[in-house]
Amino acid sequence: MARAPLLQLSGISLTFGGNPVFDGLDLVVQPGDRVALVGRNGSGKSTLMKVMAGLVEPDHGERIVPVGVRVGYMEQEPDLSAFATLGDFAASALDAAERYKVDMVAEGLKFRPDTPVETASGGERRRAALAKLLAEAPELMLLDEPTNHLDIQAIGWLEEQLRDTRTAFVLISHDRAFLRALTRATLWIDRGQVRRQERGFETFEEWREQVWAEEDEARHKLDRKIKAEAKWAVEGISARRKRNMGRVRALQALREERASQIRRQGTAAMELDAGTQSGKRVIEARGLSKRYAEKQIVKNFDLRVLRGDRVAFVGPNGVGKTTLLKMLTGEVAPDEGAVTLGTNLEVAVFDQARATLDFSMSLWDGMVNDPDMRVSGRSDQVMVRGTPKHVVAYLKDFLFDEQQARAPIGSLSGGERARLLLARIMAKPSNLLILDEPTNDLDVETLDLLQDILGEYDGTVLLVSHDRDFIDRVATTTIAMEGDGRATVYAGGWSDYQAQKALSAPDKSVEKPAPKKAEATPAPKEAPKKSGLSFTEKHRLEALPGIIEKLEFEIGKLSELLGDPDLFTREPVKFRKATDMLTERQATLSAAEEEWLTLEEKAQG
Repeated sequence: MARAPLLQLSGISLTFGGNPVFDGLDLVVQPGDRVALVGRNGSGKSTLMKVMAGLVEPDHGERIVPVGVRVGYMEQEPDLSAFATLGDFAASALDAAERYKVDMVAEGLKFRPDTPVETASGGERRRAALAKLLAEAPELMLLDEPTNHLDIQAIGWLEEQLRDTRTAFVLISHDRAFLRALTRATLWIDRGQVRRQERGFETFEEWREQVWAEEDEARHKLDRKIKAEAKWAVEGISARRKRNMGRVRALQALREERASQIRRQGTAAMELDAGTQSGKRVIEARGLSKRYAEKQIVKNFDLRVLRGDRVAFVGPNGVGKTTLLKMLTGEVAPDEGAVTLGTNLEVAVFDQARATLDFSMSLWDGMVNDPDMRVSGRSDQVMVRGTPKHVVAYLKDFLFDEQQARAPIGSLSGGERARLLLARIMAKPSNLLILDEPTNDLDVETLDLLQDILGEYDGTVLLVSHDRDFIDRVATTTIAMEGDGRATVYAGGWSDYQAQKALSAPDKSVEKPAPKKAEATPAPKEAPKKSGLSFTEKHRLEALPGIIEKLEFEIGKLSELLGDPDLFTREPVKFRKATDMLTERQATLSAAEEEWLTLEEKAQG
């Protein structure tokens, strides 16, 4: 016997700022569902989750939750003002006898329930919100980026809890490994449409590419039909003065259908300029020790970083990863030992706290007032890798529109703030890139692009991250910080570190050698596989469909104009100019289509 759904959305329509987010959305969540909710930053994932939670009222449609079904939602920025401690907030919906559930969850998530709310960090507040949801154990959990601010050990604990639960959940996360391990179905938001497939995130990218390929094929067929009908409209005029008006109206309807199609959002036009080449030796650290009160950060730590290395730092929250990073760059002095920096270093820093962003400023002001980007005497230009560029044009490269450019930075989503910070650090040349939790809130497509850019970057990268998949894709060396001053160097990324750690674990029958600790640059990991395209060619390939579409539109307009049988006698100069323009655009279109075909074949190898 079929079970009643836990949640049903029917005919949901919602508009924000004059722009429709959803229109006629239908959605059902069943008992036992384990659903990944995916989509580009700004596509409406968090908004949809708030509609599901009943926190956002749609303009039209109905939200149905059966009697007795509890829907729990993990807030990204919970309001704790009415509570003295994090534990009070997390246990606020529980009986006194159930308070122990919060303590159990808090141990796994690594936060102290007795922490006063007024002194709690943003990460601790988010962990308290997650603890509240897990302790309450509703029939349906809605989890919006639950792994943000969790270290790898806590992510592993949460993954195990969700894997073992019978509770249904819908999950938004940038963490591919987390999504692959837990989900059995996927909801994909794309340009206001929500699609569902009954397979987990593991197959999402394959499904997405298939949907887009079918969409492109349908658009191509429509374009060919419009082209054929437009040709008839032009060439058929000379043979007969009287048109088949029904066919002309059908052509207009086809053009309106084509114009109404929503183009896919492109990828951010991100680029890193390695600038002046650094010396071969970037960082040499010998005998580093650092202690804060009773807490040992590192002890007798050696490291050598060479030009081109990608070094990832992993370990529990609070173990001292960021402190070690600052010691290696000279920002924090060690208690013992010394750090020698290489020559010609140009450093760019991406900080996890987004501390360099002034949330009260608009995006525009935040860019032009940045000392590294300011163009003297201009309030509308920014310096991008040595060349002045209009601030809106540069923001558009990172998928911000002109309206957003005037909005306060504080109004941006987490993913948009991360993109803005990337825009700022990528505007100036650098040869040493410091990335402290860069992946938080970024969508899959932007993560893919960032990974590719780091693979092609000629400089050196020091990376702190809890994203296991991203570390595997980027790092050539992993430094595991395990507490009590222990910091061990492993070759490769996260999976390589786990395999080497397992081999070095004590064994009663065979004593295996421990991993090398003091070598700074272990055997280099094989570089990420690149496509046959250069960076410029890759972005040219992405831009060509838009160029081709624009040319086809212009050709259609010119064909319409030349379809007037009286134009030649009435306005011969206009007729001649339109004819020349049509010939020129048709030649440009043919060249663009040939270039697209060549690049596509090259990309496929």
